[in-house]
Amino acid sequence: MFSRSARFLKTISMALLLCLFCVGSYGADKKIGIIVFDGVLTSDITAPAEVFGIASKQSWFSSYEVILINVGSEDFISTEEGLGIKVDAYLSDLPQVDVLLVPSAYDMAALLGNKELLQYIVSVRNAGKWLASNCSGAFVLAESGVLDGKSATTWYGGESSFQRAYPKVKVQHNANYVIDDKIISSNGSLVSYQAALVLLEQLAGPSKAKEVKDTLQLGRLLNF
Repeated sequence: MFSRSARFLKTISMALLLCLFCVGSYGADKKIGIIVFDGVLTSDITAPAEVFGIASKQSWFSSYEVILINVGSEDFISTEEGLGIKVDAYLSDLPQVDVLLVPSAYDMAALLGNKELLQYIVSVRNAGKWLASNCSGAFVLAESGVLDGKSATTWYGGESSFQRAYPKVKVQHNANYVIDDKIISSNGSLVSYQAALVLLEQLAGPSKAKEVKDTLQLGRLLNF
């Protein structure tokens, strides 16, 4: 009897150790990539980084992590407002992501002319992953061609110039955000928080997005 008990306990112990090993080795295997560069508008990257960063600390979203992807080769970028931020990856490495977000700047010429970035966006789209943009980041998505025939928006007041530049896009006016076929485009600034929460809702469900919204106490400030 003792021998059987000992063997049973040994089996249980090994199973528990195996489970602990699995839990301990479990990590984020999905990535939310945010494109960054010198001159990027701070809130366009800090808003989604905060929303998804809070979510990734929860068990229901722990398989995701946020990475900042520099279009250049430096370890740090400086935002338009002077905030220095360390990056996690580089565009030249073409990191595999499950969501790719393109933020904005006052001057988007360098990004619009970056063929490697445009091709990367297309590759993410072709892989069936989510694409997102804040503010004038929509111009970059449109330049890549992924918004052809799709509904989208840009910064509030910039819709007409967006439509003139990209007539194949179905530009939506006076809309905080637009979702069309796993592409979400939005205004910038504080709306970047709303857009990130909407995207989180698509990935994890309404109740989980509300949980993060409540953590940020955004309901006390913004009517969404």
